[in-house]
Amino acid sequence: MLPPEPSAVVGVLVGAWLYGSGVRTLWRRAGRGHVVKPWQVVCFALGLLAILVALESPIDSLSDQLFAVHMVQHLLLILIAGPLLVIGAPLAPMLWALPRDSRAPVGAVVRRLVVAAPVALALHSVALWIWHVPPLYEAAINSRGIHVLEHLCFLVTSALFWWSILHPGRNGYALGGVYVLVLSVQSMLLGALLTFSSGAWYTSHLATTAAWGLSPLEDQQLAGLIMWVPGGVVYLICALALFGVWLKQPADTPAPAIRTPVHR
Repeated sequence: MLPPEPSAVVGVLVGAWLYGSGVRTLWRRAGRGHVVKPWQVVCFALGLLAILVALESPIDSLSDQLFAVHMVQHLLLILIAGPLLVIGAPLAPMLWALPRDSRAPVGAVVRRLVVAAPVALALHSVALWIWHVPPLYEAAINSRGIHVLEHLCFLVTSALFWWSILHPGRNGYALGGVYVLVLSVQSMLLGALLTFSSGAWYTSHLATTAAWGLSPLEDQQLAGLIMWVPGGVVYLICALALFGVWLKQPADTPAPAIRTPVHR
């Protein structure tokens, strides 16, 4: 058994406090629903809840035994938590939760971390593939520190990707839809490789799947199907939604830019 993992509850509580404090300040100054909409607050809360479900529920303990459950954990971070946190528009509220003098420098640092959509796609793609390479996957299963790093890579690169897609600037939502389709193809390809492999890729689950009535290969095939079908379908739905938004936009309407209020 691995040593206890640093609790995600602490990070979630800190994030919730910063976000909630900033939203209260913004709404007190500008009026309820300004800058951040109530439905965006709900999305951010659901994103935090998805992190807790992935990392602090029985899913986390079962992920050490079943690769299929480990895949569910990954998809919760990548496809649920990441985009929901971004939809919650966290940047402005969290900056407003900070002391006034620190808002501008922190905002400048955050802006430097935001990357263009092609770069975000590349980073997230690398994370998706590299953590399923057997040596790294085995290292994550057997080392709590590497396991935490794996989760952070999935969540951070997912957030960067969805931020670049949902705040597209000059690229527009149509190009964002193309990037999501590219990611969908990668997810389905990796899922298919896992599903149709003739042997189990990971030795860590060779002795843990029998208790659940599965062979290691069946466990891997189930994980591949989870990534291939539900994961691929979610990406496709997101891509179609982005294309739909693009089609509804007037031809002369620029895509919204990222705004970071740091004054007052």
